Amino acid sequence: MGCNIAIDGPAGAGKSTIAKRVAKELSFIYVDTGAMYRAVALYLQKKGIDGTDSQAVADHCQEAEVSIRYEDGEQLVILNGENVNACIRTEEVGNMASKTSANPAVRAHLLNLQRNLAEKNNVVMDGRDIGTIVLPDAQVKIFLTASVETRANRRYEEYLAKGEKADLENIKKDIEIRDHQDMTREISPLRQAEDAVLVDSSNMNIEEVVAAILGIYRDKVE
Repeated sequence: MGCNIAIDGPAGAGKSTIAKRVAKELSFIYVDTGAMYRAVALYLQKKGIDGTDSQAVADHCQEAEVSIRYEDGEQLVILNGENVNACIRTEEVGNMASKTSANPAVRAHLLNLQRNLAEKNNVVMDGRDIGTIVLPDAQVKIFLTASVETRANRRYEEYLAKGEKADLENIKKDIEIRDHQDMTREISPLRQAEDAVLVDSSNMNIEEVVAAILGIYRDKVE
């Protein structure tokens, strides 16, 4: 069995950025489960499926074949043979994923792949329910969070850096809605695992967060 680090937390907390850096520092494989759910959401969105139509989501999610592969150290999310890295980070796909990821059929479709990766490799995996549901026996569990204001500002700056237009207040509202959806959904709601270490990055930069998580890893594993 591989050594597993589970990083959970709300939307916009920087989980993916931090998880990638931690994985690189430890030479672990980074598994972005959120990207896998986003890939399924993208497929359903393109099919014109209503994210709140549970039966339609369940009926069609199996058609989305999602896999992960690495090229030159970069994780590629493959949807039905196509690299969709550039398509899955929009707010629209994120909001669709928040609705569809709670569907039991979607979760079951992706859960086995995630667990098989973790069983065979040393991995850093981030998402909403990694430490509670996907990898309950992970050696290290982190709950990474930040204030709504901090998360909205970070997302706003990301859009500006890409040359895209963005409205800070709309981003803040989207994050608040996502938080509510993720924490109140019936299937695997967002919550901190009892044995997870809380890391609030509101007043920390990326290097400080990475250093904190590496310190927690070394305390628990090495």
